[in-house]
Amino acid sequence: MDLPESSVPRRVGLVDREELVRVIEQSLYSLGYRRAAAALEAESGVPLYPPEHDRLLLDVMAGQWDACVETVRSVAGVGDADRAVAEFLLWRGHYLELLGAGGDAGLRRAREVLRRRISPLGVDRRCVHWLARAMVSCEGAVAPETVIEWRISVFLDLVEVLPPWFHVPTGRLEHLVESAVTKQVASCIYHNLPDEITLFEDHKCHEQHIPSECAQILCGHNNEVWFVRFSNNGDYLASSSSDCTAIIWKVEKDDTLTKKHCLQGHHKPISFVAWSPNDRMLLTCGTGESLKLWNVDTGECNLKFQGSVDYIISSCAWFPNSEKIVCASSEPGSLPNRIFTCDLEGQELEVWAGDRIPKVSELAVTPDGRHLIFVSCNDIWIRELPKGREWRFREKQAISSLSLSGDGQSFIVNLSSQEIHLWEINESSTVPEKFKGHKQEKFVIRSCFGGSNSLFIASGSEDSQVYIWKKHLETPIKVLHGHTMIVNCVSWNPARPHMLASASDDRTVRIWLARKAGSICS
Repeated sequence: MDLPESSVPRRVGLVDREELVRVIEQSLYSLGYRRAAAALEAESGVPLYPPEHDRLLLDVMAGQWDACVETVRSVAGVGDADRAVAEFLLWRGHYLELLGAGGDAGLRRAREVLRRRISPLGVDRRCVHWLARAMVSCEGAVAPETVIEWRISVFLDLVEVLPPWFHVPTGRLEHLVESAVTKQVASCIYHNLPDEITLFEDHKCHEQHIPSECAQILCGHNNEVWFVRFSNNGDYLASSSSDCTAIIWKVEKDDTLTKKHCLQGHHKPISFVAWSPNDRMLLTCGTGESLKLWNVDTGECNLKFQGSVDYIISSCAWFPNSEKIVCASSEPGSLPNRIFTCDLEGQELEVWAGDRIPKVSELAVTPDGRHLIFVSCNDIWIRELPKGREWRFREKQAISSLSLSGDGQSFIVNLSSQEIHLWEINESSTVPEKFKGHKQEKFVIRSCFGGSNSLFIASGSEDSQVYIWKKHLETPIKVLHGHTMIVNCVSWNPARPHMLASASDDRTVRIWLARKAGSICS
């Protein structure tokens, strides 16, 4: 049995019933369900628009300007300033129509509207002066054949000034739903699989959406594995070891990894690898050796970057065009430290050298190529490229590693104080976000961003475990057990947020996967 109108509650929780019905009606109309929207209006007795709305629309389209002003003045909840703006929009519309009509009579009537209707409103005098000049220049005058379109635009401008209840904003229901879902996702600690969102229940991900199951152990190295990095497209993984080799692994469609190439040629441990942005080349950096450039398809070494005589290249990074790299080099003796760029033929293009150049332990270039970041002892330097400003962040403890976010807006550094600090790349940054819980006292431990939209941070640890944090949360949300010795480096697959790799002194690389089957948000 239908309830009488008087028995229907005015509010449903915090939500006003009539507002909710109007928002639903607007959504139905915008989605094309016009009959359903009209039926809801008829059954609920709640029209989409209040009587003032329809009256104002009709008066504007008919050019009944005095009646329009009376309607605006009758609308509740309009402040004096907004009411003045609304009246200005109306009289401006009438004024420009009169100018467009031409003739002495039109100009005379336009002058009266400007003097008696517009000037007393107290709006910005520049607007009034512009209208006065239009009397001579005819700028903005509305031609008779465009009056209908003009009056529609006047009405649309009006509803932007009047209170929200007067005209339900387009897409309001969709915006409310989107905001609610976004807020739920933002508060979900374990959200990592972007396709698992539904409107049928509150969003809450299970911790198994974080890579936490060891799906594969890669045993291709004969000694400690120091570095691991996924390619930018997520199709390959590179690992390097103190056994003086690097291995390129292929990520198969079923998330298993197979060996593609074993890169041999270094005579000392390989401490660092860097994928070109197009993933066709790989740089390997050996301890006290020349930098080598490898062809990913063939596994061949295309070039050795020796740099200037007696210099040791300690770190390198690619520019976004995959045609230029930047290197840091140093020499234990009296020679000054250097930062230099070079092409893929090994030709130096630009050099920064001198006493003020610090000994750089690691560097990075943002994906847009606008900033160079390098670290030295306790300092983080950021330089605008090609020749711009330079600024510095100073840490209280020694920095062991640097990792840049995928969007190039922030970076993290691992410190000897057993903390990871996240900095934004702008001069106004003063206090970094901090992440704690892992162990790091003696060795270089590397961390990374990862997961859906880079919402997570992962790091190795001297206690043989992998630690994972959610951004903005200081303590770990997940600790992965399995390695038997120090975990030196981790890498999160940028194309597969459910996949994480870790490299350890136990001579293995472990591949961690999130559990996808049966893990729908609950």
